[in-house]
Amino acid sequence: MIKVLVVDDSALMRRHLHGILTKAGFDVETASNGEECLARVSQYEPTVITLDINMPVMDGLTCLNLIMRNHPTPVVMLSSLTKKGAIASFEALKLGAVDYIPKPGGTVSFNMADSANELIAKINSAALARIGQARGLKSKHRVRIERAESVDSHQQPKTNSKTRSSGIELILIGVSTGGPSTIQEIITALPDNFSVPIIIAQHMPARFTDVFADRLNGLTHLSVREVNRTTEIKPGHVYIAKGDADIKVTKQGSKLVANSVPADKKHLWHPSVDALVLSAVETIHPSKLLCIQLTGMGNDGATAMAEAHKRGAKIIAESEETAVVFGMPRELIALDAVDIILPCHDIANAIANITYK
Repeated sequence: MIKVLVVDDSALMRRHLHGILTKAGFDVETASNGEECLARVSQYEPTVITLDINMPVMDGLTCLNLIMRNHPTPVVMLSSLTKKGAIASFEALKLGAVDYIPKPGGTVSFNMADSANELIAKINSAALARIGQARGLKSKHRVRIERAESVDSHQQPKTNSKTRSSGIELILIGVSTGGPSTIQEIITALPDNFSVPIIIAQHMPARFTDVFADRLNGLTHLSVREVNRTTEIKPGHVYIAKGDADIKVTKQGSKLVANSVPADKKHLWHPSVDALVLSAVETIHPSKLLCIQLTGMGNDGATAMAEAHKRGAKIIAESEETAVVFGMPRELIALDAVDIILPCHDIANAIANITYK
């Protein structure tokens, strides 16, 4: 049985979450702050911890850092649906949290029943997460970022001598649980003169995707932006699909554009990877597409990428070795629709080799 330690300073919230998770079949215990959480971890040995960010005595981020240092355990953060909450959530992912779920009603939310299915699914996925391996990648990535930040901003960037295009005109990336750190690992490792546009469908709430785009934009030489309106797709740009919506590729005259559209209810996850890939296949020749399926629960993108592969698209899937949750890549691999299976730290090099020959 999956054991869940719920950490929240609100007694009502603890009781509320305890009821939801117990009903779902989990063994549940609670703690009221970070200090109490740390004391309970070694005794209870939870499979997964749900951790509130804003707490007295010891806040969630401080507690998370100590958990990862002393008792590595999959953690799902609970944060408010605000820009501040989004920033804190990304900091938590950087520290090693597997995932997060926003509180619909704010810091103290009694609307968690609205997100009960998502919370249960994320706890189940977190229970399967390879926390040690994921943390190792995050640690290496943090070192690289810290080194990059210490370099004079006027220093000449590195360049890639490969400049002849292979014919790939657009890269599509699908990702969910464990995605932000994996995306950072890949995007920041691309050559400085990389020019093929990239569109990313990362399952994420609307108030989080602009923060995610801003964060990535500050870590890479590429231009990264959230797509919240019709946007021309340009070389050397990375486009993040707006959360709680879908993104589609179309043409406006001779220009290739990305459109943010209302979430289609026929898709379970949003932004939908399936919707993105299918739209691209109908807009440009599939042989000009490179599709990449990364960590995440479920099967979003598998059907569409398999169809794209059948029609000539190149496909990369992240390997089980580094995927925080191997659901989405595994579903695609099972359809025999993958050209290359790689750990996340090798994907940037593969992208460069495929797109420039």
